[in-house]
Amino acid sequence: MKNVVLLGSTGSIGTSTLKVVEDLSDRLRLVGLAAGGNISLLIEQAKKHQPLAVSLADPGKCQQLSAELPESIRCYSGNEGLLKLATMPEADVVLIAIVGTAGLQPALAAIRAGKDIAVASKEILVMAGEIVMREAREHGVRVLAVDSEHSAIFQCLDDKPASSVRNLWLTASGGPFRKTPKEEFASITVEKALKHPSWVMGQKITIDSATLFNKGLEMIEARWLFDIEMDRVQVVVHPQSIVHSMVEFVDGSMIAQLSTPDMCLPIQYALTYPERVKSERVQTSLAKLGTLTFEEPDVERFPAIQLARRAGTEGGTLPAVLNAANEVAVDAFVKRKLGFVQITELVRAVMDKHVRVDHPTLEQILAADKEARQMAASGV
Repeated sequence: MKNVVLLGSTGSIGTSTLKVVEDLSDRLRLVGLAAGGNISLLIEQAKKHQPLAVSLADPGKCQQLSAELPESIRCYSGNEGLLKLATMPEADVVLIAIVGTAGLQPALAAIRAGKDIAVASKEILVMAGEIVMREAREHGVRVLAVDSEHSAIFQCLDDKPASSVRNLWLTASGGPFRKTPKEEFASITVEKALKHPSWVMGQKITIDSATLFNKGLEMIEARWLFDIEMDRVQVVVHPQSIVHSMVEFVDGSMIAQLSTPDMCLPIQYALTYPERVKSERVQTSLAKLGTLTFEEPDVERFPAIQLARRAGTEGGTLPAVLNAANEVAVDAFVKRKLGFVQITELVRAVMDKHVRVDHPTLEQILAADKEARQMAASGV
């Protein structure tokens, strides 16, 4: 039995994780659940799974949470609550599925408490990949990939060293605007951007998939997860989203991981690693799929990939700046204060203005994050 703490239980990754736990109730047990503002769903989840502790983002709702749950379930709130759950003595693995930068401090706290972490929040490794992976090595814990692309690469690598790799190939669906002419980008609405062709995801990641910033962030994440230089991290567009990513080895062989799109599979693999456990949830018929296609990403229409490559190559505080500026820009787009094309333009402007710090401390990363948000919010 493996004890799991789930930070971000009411989002799309969180609810998929609960399905996996229900499928494998003889192997997985939820000991902690943390949510943002969806108190009704958190209460429902806690009553069903009976964790030892829960946490809600808003301290003002903590009393309501306590009143609705059995006395045996401890209730926490705010950032302190996330840290309490991340360091629970009973936990074996902490799955972090919090959108944005809020997952960084709990991730580091879990590592320092000797817990394996399963990472669904890209921001953790984009912002502080150097620090997170160094601390994981020092504390002898694993950083497990939950993103379908990184899970695929992890499975394909199978513990082979970085020296055996020619390229890592991250696949991208291309998003809803893969074939949209550039001259039409100015008229893209929020509603159109939220219609992803392959995956059902949260609002922020869906917009990021439309701009391909999502793939850019994954490139930086892969650089740290697999200890490999940015120039060996590549992107190929694969509209069917069946090949989740590939590894090209130095001898020319390529190994890919394939399955129908379902986040339950990479979540299960992360939580049961190093075992593979039987599940009927994901079924894949290559004959029914018929054809798998691949194409080069159009970096002129989707410059986010090149911005991410620049941030990952230069390193230091620049990836944190890219991430923070993008979060602000996406929020402005969703609130209809910014056009679709301006998302990338704003991120580029903030990156150009930032004075990079190499090998930053956590405090310097957080300061760069704050500065980038301020610049983005003011339009630079």
